[in-house]
This record gives sequence, C-alpha cells and structure tokens, in this order.
Amino acid sequence: MIKRKNTSKISVRGLAIGDGSPVVIQSMTNTNTTDEQNTLEQIQKLSDAGCQIVRIAVPDQKSAQAFKSIRNQTNVPLVADIHFDYKLAIASIEAGADKVRINPGNIGSKERVKAVIDAAKISGIPVRIGVNSGSLQKDLIKKHGGPTPNALLESALEYIKTMEEMKFDDIILSIKASDVLTTIEACRLLSQHSSVPQHIGITESGTVRSGSIKSAVGIGTLLAEGIGDTIRVSLAGDPVKEIFVAKEILKSLELMDGPVVIACPTCGRTQIDVASLAADVENMVSNITKPVKIAVMGCIVNGPGEARDADIGIAGGKHEGLIFVKGEPVKKVPEENLLQELKKFLDSII
Repeated sequence: MIKRKNTSKISVRGLAIGDGSPVVIQSMTNTNTTDEQNTLEQIQKLSDAGCQIVRIAVPDQKSAQAFKSIRNQTNVPLVADIHFDYKLAIASIEAGADKVRINPGNIGSKERVKAVIDAAKISGIPVRIGVNSGSLQKDLIKKHGGPTPNALLESALEYIKTMEEMKFDDIILSIKASDVLTTIEACRLLSQHSSVPQHIGITESGTVRSGSIKSAVGIGTLLAEGIGDTIRVSLAGDPVKEIFVAKEILKSLELMDGPVVIACPTCGRTQIDVASLAADVENMVSNITKPVKIAVMGCIVNGPGEARDADIGIAGGKHEGLIFVKGEPVKKVPEENLLQELKKFLDSII
C-alpha cells in the first residue's frame, strides 16, 4: 500500500483533489476550441474512457466565447488553459470554467496575475499554476545554468509565495519537463518544500509508443513515492489514448480499481495466439470498473500457476485452453471459443 503525501485539498466542480483523495486523471482536447461540436465530441469520448477533468485551450477571444457555449453543454469538469493574455483567463472564469491553468511567468505583471486570482476568488474556483522547463523565467535559467530541478523548484516556490501574498490558497501546482529525471527530481523537491497538491506528468513526452514509456517511468516513479494528486499522460495524437495509459499506471500501483490483464510474453512452447487473445481480452474489459485479475497464459510451464492466482484465467494448450475461475479449473475450450467462454465466466463473477 502506497502512503500518499499529505497535501491540501481543493475541489473542481465537486471533484476532490488532494488530502488523500483518489488520484484524478486529466487530459486536454486537441481540437480547435471554436469548433464546438468536435470539441464537445472529444470531451465526451475522453469522459467515456475515464478522463475526469478536461483542459481546453483558450488562445483568443473567439475561443473564450466558444468555451462558454461548451461549458453549458457538458457536465464534465473543464479547465481553461491560458497563456499570455490575463483577460482571456478572466473571460474564461466568467464563462464558467471550473479551474484555470496559468503560467504567471508569461501572464505578465503581478497586477495582471492578481486580476486573475481576484476573479477566481469571486467565482470560487481553483487555479492551476504551471511551471514548465520550456518557459522558465530567464533570470532563473541564468542563475541555475538551465532549467534544472532547483530552478524549477525556485520558480514554483516564488509563485506559491505570490499566491500567499494575494491570500489565495485554492491552488494546484505542476512542474513539468520533457526530461524524465528532471521532472522526477523537481516534483520530489516541491513535495519536500510544500503541501500544495501536485499535478504530475512528463510534458511533450512523445508518440504513443515512446511517450507511454516515458510517462509510465516518470509518473509511476512519483506515484510510487506518494507524490501526485492528478496526472496527465501527454501523448502526440488522439488524447483518448492517454487515458488508457493513465489508467494502467494507476492500476499497476493499486491506486485505482479495475481489471488487470496478465499475459505471458510467449515462447516456442506456445500453441495458442496469446497476443491476439490478450488484446481482445483487454478490449473486452476496458469499461469494467471492478477490480478483477485476468491471466492469459500460453503454455503449461507457468500457465496453470498464474491462472490459479488470478480471479479468472486461461492456461493454453495445443490449440485449446483450460479456463480457471477462482483458482479452480472449470472448462477446457477450443482456441476459437476461448474469448467467448471467458466472457461468460467473467460475467458470472463480477
């Protein structure tokens, strides 16, 4: 059991973050925000996949107007992502944003930051403050010789101090870099110096293949140490794929309930198509929220043992498989019927 770091608590449209609450999965739309229909459809797809908070880019006034319309057509918690123009942040808050994400470093003067915070106070919503290695303050880069973990920490602590001066503590903070080790160390340092809840992830992590691995290493390491209250797996492409990776990271650390599929890597002894069967099983159970362990094993070496240890499993033989339920063998099934029969037994135990 992972011992979570103690952090303060905030709420986003009634969804609790921090103070030991379950880790929240986030993502971000990649549609043009002014294309309301496509943006709404993507929000719904993300929500259906298990995303709990969706962030939307608001780069201009037309996007702010579209944000208001989108907000009125969905109950999914929405975050307005703001850069550079503080007026867009205020417009998004007035449009019904459940949270705004700002980088005070590119918003401008303290007066402009304060104007955003004052608007957030009036609306009673939290603010996510982003510290990113790609947009770190120039004086900190010069002082530390680059966007080092200590430079990122100093930036974060400066922003926290600014919020304290403005008497605003309804914040969540994120420190992100595309470099995994830099991100891990910076988030560790922040956790040591502050109890502000953290949103964690590896920014610009890459494609689905490389980005999933980098995100699993970075996010997984921090979560295993109890650090992180919300997460985003940032991948190039369809954001819905981010949710699958995020859920698997959380389930692997027992921070989320849901099905876990175990599959052997296959070898020369395998006489059923384990890879295809395991992929079909994953798709079959993707919408199940109850904790269930499913083993798809290809031969008699480890197959019976793993299948017995799972809630339900298959131990492969020669073009057939033996189905186990709660450790007991229940039926020998031809390979072509394994998925169908497995589903029947699975439905009976969940």
